[in-house]
Amino acid sequence: QVQLVESGGGLVQAGGSLRLSCAASGRTFGSYAMGWFRQAPGKERVFLAAINWSGGSTYYADSVKGRFTISRDNDKNTVSLQMNSLKPEDTAVYYCARAGSRYYHFEVKQYDYWGQGTQVTVSS
Repeated sequence: QVQLVESGGGLVQAGGSLRLSCAASGRTFGSYAMGWFRQAPGKERVFLAAINWSGGSTYYADSVKGRFTISRDNDKNTVSLQMNSLKPEDTAVYYCARAGSRYYHFEVKQYDYWGQGTQVTVSS
């Protein structure tokens, strides 16, 4: 069983930065792609960023491209999301997830393990 635990959420003013981290249990972390998603109240969970198994390839949703950076440390079993130039519309619960393969995907259904989420609130 894989467990994912997010941390680093909080309240920040518009234009500020936050760094989210996700710690994964298990010995197979380095064999799978990882992704970050978010879900605002009353809305669907949406893709933000993904990184392949080695960290050599990343992909971003247009809404966060140039502002967010995903990275991973396979020695520490962690994946991070650096978020800069935050906007009020970035307010949501943020989730990390493990993909079902080495290569990143964009759809929720392609991810088989999820963290419990961490709240990010951006004030105007």
